Amino acid sequence: MISIVIISIVFFSITFTQDKPMIKSMTPNLMVQDVNKSVEFYRGVLGFELIASVPDSGKLDWAWLKHGTVELMFQTAPSLAQDLPEFKGKPIGATQTLYTKVENVKKLFEQIKNKANVVLGLKTTFYGMEEFTIKDPDGYLITFASEVEK
Repeated sequence: MISIVIISIVFFSITFTQDKPMIKSMTPNLMVQDVNKSVEFYRGVLGFELIASVPDSGKLDWAWLKHGTVELMFQTAPSLAQDLPEFKGKPIGATQTLYTKVENVKKLFEQIKNKANVVLGLKTTFYGMEEFTIKDPDGYLITFASEVEK
């Protein structure tokens, strides 16, 4: 069994079993303008816990947050470009959403609707989910969803 961690826009932990990789986790490492501001938003609005940061305090270049089994990392553009030159000159933000399943989407919506930039209110989808979407301080879209109660 070999465990490999790849530092990229997403962190992977892969175990190879019988020559087939089995992905154990995938953690987005989001390029941000201000790691401290992102940490404040994700802790204050969404209840994440700070696991580690570089440096340990002050103006952060990188941070790792966790909420239950969900993990996110944030890194400044200069720091990320230094680690991975492919990111040099790239804009912050992405054409993606962080699709997040939660226990009770209606309750979460009521808790954070006045604390976050809601870009799409509660709606029921054709695929049986109730969802809403917010925008974080760096423009990343986070969609929260629960299965429609039957």
